[in-house]
Amino acid sequence: MKLIKDLVENEKVKQFFLVNNVVKGITTKGSAYYNISLQDASGTIEGKKWEIIDGDENIFKIGNIVEIEGDVLQYKGGNQIKITSAKICEDKDIDVTMFVQSAPVARVELQRTLNDYIDKIDDVEIKLIVKEIVTNNYLSFCNYPAASKNHHEYASGLLYHTVTMLKIAEALCNIYPSINKSLLYGGVILHDVGKTSELSGPIIPKYTTPGKLIGHISIIQAEIKKTSEKLAITSEVPTLLQHMVLSHHGKYEFGSPVLPMIREAELLTYIDNIDARMNIIDKALEQIDEGEFTSRQFALEDRMFYKPFSKEKK
Repeated sequence: MKLIKDLVENEKVKQFFLVNNVVKGITTKGSAYYNISLQDASGTIEGKKWEIIDGDENIFKIGNIVEIEGDVLQYKGGNQIKITSAKICEDKDIDVTMFVQSAPVARVELQRTLNDYIDKIDDVEIKLIVKEIVTNNYLSFCNYPAASKNHHEYASGLLYHTVTMLKIAEALCNIYPSINKSLLYGGVILHDVGKTSELSGPIIPKYTTPGKLIGHISIIQAEIKKTSEKLAITSEVPTLLQHMVLSHHGKYEFGSPVLPMIREAELLTYIDNIDARMNIIDKALEQIDEGEFTSRQFALEDRMFYKPFSKEKK
């Protein structure tokens, strides 16, 4: 399959795309047409379906993977596909990572690293709780984004975010040996697992009804309690893990029901912030040339960021 970024003018296409957005328009002659945003892992391209036929409304739905036949044309300096026909993909085993941006590290490698860190948890009760919850949410945990926008908003973004945070946590534990490594690792791994219920999935993620009404923080703290009861763990471990996830946004105004009140919870807040902010900055810098400023980044206090010249290009 040829990627969108590699399509050229006057090329005929017959391949699969993800429907990212659909807008119905009316021509000057009063005929209806579809303006469709098509997507794959390399980017998006606009598609025009000038003749709407019965059934098109079911084919061109946001989130559908569709086989498109058409011609690549130039329009206002960019490529566009004139769609002649389309049908919904029937292949249930099709690799969704072909159609969405995914983590920069292979999922299998991220899974291996996650398992290595779980094995490094020394506290038996924390390890039991973490293993049970991760196992129960494993496929979603490995495939879901970490957010619908802003940071790690791509397939396996949640897993990549978690693994990166674990590496930061390990470094901090080496600097501050008094930190409870098992508790910090457990908090890092569990803090965003609730997003597997809060978000709809890796393809055009949206907030689910539980996500809107309850939120990932409350979802995972309830799962920790339920899991601890199932495992008959009666120590303070479940309470500590619940506190870690409940306080990890750091401030009431950021959605934390409580503020961090143990060292590991304080560290978790900053580790989460570091990785999310660096991801936002890196993504913005990728879009500009050296010597330029990014657009204002709303999630980072509406600041712009400068991309310095590399030494060899000065």
